[in-house]
Amino acid sequence: MKLKTFLTLAIIASFFSAWSQGGNYSNLSGQSNGVNVITTAVPFLMIGPDARAGGMGDGGVATSPDANSMHWNAAKYAFIDKKLGFSISYTPWLRNLVNDINLLYATYFNRIGDMQTIAFSLRYFTLGEITFTDNLGTNLGVFKPNEFALDGAYARKLSENLSLAVSGRFIYSDLTQGQNVQGVETKAGISVAADIALYWEKDVEWFNNMDATFAWGLNISNIGNKISYSSSKIETDFIPTNFRFGPRLTLFLDDYNSLSFNFDINKLLVPTPPIYKLDSAGNPIPIPGSESYEIEKGRDPNVPVIRGMIQSWYDAPDGFSEELREFNYAIGMEYWYNNIFSVRGGFFWEDASKGARRYATLGVGLRYNVFGLDFSYLIPVSSVQNPLQNTLRFSLLFNFGGAQKSTSPEG
Repeated sequence: MKLKTFLTLAIIASFFSAWSQGGNYSNLSGQSNGVNVITTAVPFLMIGPDARAGGMGDGGVATSPDANSMHWNAAKYAFIDKKLGFSISYTPWLRNLVNDINLLYATYFNRIGDMQTIAFSLRYFTLGEITFTDNLGTNLGVFKPNEFALDGAYARKLSENLSLAVSGRFIYSDLTQGQNVQGVETKAGISVAADIALYWEKDVEWFNNMDATFAWGLNISNIGNKISYSSSKIETDFIPTNFRFGPRLTLFLDDYNSLSFNFDINKLLVPTPPIYKLDSAGNPIPIPGSESYEIEKGRDPNVPVIRGMIQSWYDAPDGFSEELREFNYAIGMEYWYNNIFSVRGGFFWEDASKGARRYATLGVGLRYNVFGLDFSYLIPVSSVQNPLQNTLRFSLLFNFGGAQKSTSPEG
């Protein structure tokens, strides 16, 4: 495959990295102007797939349960108040540059009794059509690089207020369609991963005896083996294992109006790229008999997955202050009138040295009988180009079965 074609894919992948902090291609020349972004393979797993959460700053670990809970916190399914449902979401990607790169997301859940729920989802990302050529410019054909993830989850109540969920995930990433890249034979990357999640909610009284619901959620997602796009066992990259935690408070203002506030905290559980020692020519110094380089500050990122998850809490080259900068935050608000019409807003913030993603979001939602429709829109507030700017995301939802207790229109 010609270098030009590979660079096209690389440019697309770079937008992924900018979006989701998301191969762990270590910065061998050290930090640049204090920037030290953590990167992973298959960052499409970190894209918020549904329009409801997209309208609330891409947060959802403790929002009221809905059909799209799989991505944010599958433990919420145990508290969903409908018998079964499904959803379809569509997200245009890089719409300012191309019109054939999209993320499609479909989910299904089925509540079994009062204590447990099973759910499934499919996430499909297409990079459109790309013409591959060899070094002589000979057309090798038109290919359609794509990635997908297939999920299954089981959620169960452990008590009246607490639930637990475990999820399994199969990940497939075919970016080069088996072509040779600069003489190296490539293949589709394959990985399997798991999530473990907790969700807690309880009805409480707010000031002036106002009815309210307080909830919190925790989700550690994408715990899985590294991924490779060649036969080499050396060139492997972490997938985006992520820690997500946050609370939610819903105020029932009266019989017709409710207002919710949610706050998500995220951190990638992936090693931070270290700063390597450089020789007089500015090149990293290799360790004899090893594939690694001498490290000046930080820790070796070439470690097993579980060790990498633990190490990610203390391996930043600049110490504790840099570890704190690796957290990003999403805050959201959701207003419902009569469980029919919703208005949403949110904000996402990330440190400038870790990707500088900062944007506001707006959204609306409609519910009628078994049918639901959500829209969201993203507004960048930093100089970083955003793949979702000037695009409209939407989700269709269908819920069936009677509600046990109507504390939310999202069941």
